[in-house]
Amino acid sequence: MNETLNPNSAANVAHSDRIRVDLQLIADMIEPGTRVLDIGCGDGELLGYLTRTKKVDGRGLELSNEGVRNCVAQGLPVMQGDADRDLSDYPDGAFDYAILSQTLQATQRPKEVLSELLRIGTKAIVSFPNFGHWRARFDLMFRGRMPQNPNLPIMWYETPNIHFCTVLDFVALCKEMDLTIERSMVLNEAGSKLSLGSQTRFSNFLGNQALFMLSK
Repeated sequence: MNETLNPNSAANVAHSDRIRVDLQLIADMIEPGTRVLDIGCGDGELLGYLTRTKKVDGRGLELSNEGVRNCVAQGLPVMQGDADRDLSDYPDGAFDYAILSQTLQATQRPKEVLSELLRIGTKAIVSFPNFGHWRARFDLMFRGRMPQNPNLPIMWYETPNIHFCTVLDFVALCKEMDLTIERSMVLNEAGSKLSLGSQTRFSNFLGNQALFMLSK
């Protein structure tokens, strides 16, 4: 259906700035006008939103050719690169925020990548699918199969995910690395937030994906 839209209408602006719930939560953590590196930025959904609504000085790093092309077509400054190899090219403290959204589990060396995030960024924002979610436990315990669900849709032999972890695993890693967890939350299957706090084990059971803001 072809439709002529007024680019200045409130309805059109609202529609153009509607993004995924987890990406919106990340965007809400970003201060306007700051320097941001979005690692594994995909098609630029979050980076574009931050550029439009928060006026950030944003940069992107994306592995796939298709993702880079989509970003460049939107006028976003995105380079092709790999989080495992190319973060070392950025100088210390180059960004206020280094974002790694739904990508940590696909890296070869997650611990080293986290260290790099907090070398080049004052704060790191990391999100990942929670392998401690009750559906994953159910599939392993009762079906004896690797989980496959809307949060983990790709079969085990095709998935790019190679380092699954749970919320408890990630919290333990942060303690090992002496990183400060400034903010943390999980999303349940309905996309509602569950604060961690003292209920980490409960959130680890119900959380479909987790989101952390870290600093040194």
